[in-house]
Amino acid sequence: MSKTSTPEVGAINVAAPPGFDAQAIPIHEVCADQKKVAPEFLEPQALKARLQSPPQWEPEITDENRHVIAADIIARRQAAGKVTRAAVLIPLLLKEGGLSVLLTQRTNHLRDHAGQISFPGGRMDPEDQSPNDTALRESHEEIGLNPSRVEIIGHLPEYLTVSGYSVTPVVGLVQPQAEYVLDEFEVADVFEVPLQFLLDPANHQVRLWETEQGGRRFYSMPYENRFIWGATAGMLRNLYHLLKV
Repeated sequence: MSKTSTPEVGAINVAAPPGFDAQAIPIHEVCADQKKVAPEFLEPQALKARLQSPPQWEPEITDENRHVIAADIIARRQAAGKVTRAAVLIPLLLKEGGLSVLLTQRTNHLRDHAGQISFPGGRMDPEDQSPNDTALRESHEEIGLNPSRVEIIGHLPEYLTVSGYSVTPVVGLVQPQAEYVLDEFEVADVFEVPLQFLLDPANHQVRLWETEQGGRRFYSMPYENRFIWGATAGMLRNLYHLLKV
């Protein structure tokens, strides 16, 4: 994999303050010149085969998932009680016009990541046997997604966020439901974005936020009136890298 040419900046622990406006951070680079995903990998069977028998590839290094090349970061943070295990579901909806990704908009009053766009998911409970259990349980609790409608087809590498979560992205093919029942405390809205749009590097923006304490480099993928950024965009970038190899 050819890594992005954008230099990494600052420390990995620079977290966004309350009221942080990611959309106001300047665009440093657009990835339009990067290799596109072949059309066949936007189809369910080829995508499933790639996830289940992946070629040699590397997740992209970002300020949030730098543990990919320094795996002891998680162990050190666990020892210090600073890592919370979590999982999210990347729900790929089986639609007649092609796969779409189901995303949620978080409510504005939440303590963590208020108002942000995310995948359904959350921290692992003691009774969860695996990240799959967590992703399916949380998806059912947050948006009423019936686990029987989900075929889990693989996982992306763990993603360590600046807020101290070690997140396992669980990828699933999903039979769409007629309606979704939202947890009104956590979820303000649920919506779909075509997978083709999210995996097109021309829609991937690199933004650099610099402060006196350091900096943070993050991706954004604006879609219509939605601003997808941070860990959600980072996980989608890793899916892009897996499929474009």
